[in-house]
Amino acid sequence: MLDLISLLTSPENLASLITLTVLEIVLGVDNIIFLAILAARLPKDKQKLGRRLGLLAALVTRLALLFSVAWIISLSEPIITIAGLGISWRDIMLLVGGLFLIAKSTLEIHNEVEGNGHDEDISIAKASLWMVVMQIAIIDIVFSLDTVMTAVGMSDHFEIMAFAVLAAVVVMIFAAEPIAAFVEKHPTVKMLALSFLILIGVSLVADAMHFHIPKAYLYFAVAFSIGVESLNLWAKARKT
Repeated sequence: MLDLISLLTSPENLASLITLTVLEIVLGVDNIIFLAILAARLPKDKQKLGRRLGLLAALVTRLALLFSVAWIISLSEPIITIAGLGISWRDIMLLVGGLFLIAKSTLEIHNEVEGNGHDEDISIAKASLWMVVMQIAIIDIVFSLDTVMTAVGMSDHFEIMAFAVLAAVVVMIFAAEPIAAFVEKHPTVKMLALSFLILIGVSLVADAMHFHIPKAYLYFAVAFSIGVESLNLWAKARKT
């Protein structure tokens, strides 16, 4: 216990812990949005439980990935070459995860635009709690690959990486409920969130093809869109 306290109170390790925690929280925003939208497919009385179980699954998968650092690094080794492009297991996982995000978000947008109340009730009734949690856990593995690799590059101590992941999930637990309520209350915000997930999906597919899109560009586009939508909501509120 004393070793852990001395480890966390070291100025260098403390700076690393704060940086990693902030990084985990920022990169966890897309997880919360995806979790909120998936959990909304559940019956009302199971949505909160679905979000909590989804976050628990996210915590377990991220800690499992940290324990498997050597395996994660080996995923970057090419296993096959196609047209001069080395394809690794990481590329395959990013490709499948990106296509899943694009397909899932597109179906949700189609449901929002074309669906009616009766169809929505049917789709919610068909949603399975464990199926939703499993989807959240699987997509979180894809989201977490680069985050865990970054964490390994920033710290040599598993305790610091694990503490950062735990702190980020705790923040996500408190943020998930208000974010989910806000997204459900404002249809235009939900549409923006789904569009953001499509953008992330395209980024994952591009990364799998070794065409790296800087995340700063993505987050700037998202931040700009959120700013415009905030102005729209503010203008709407002033008129009512």
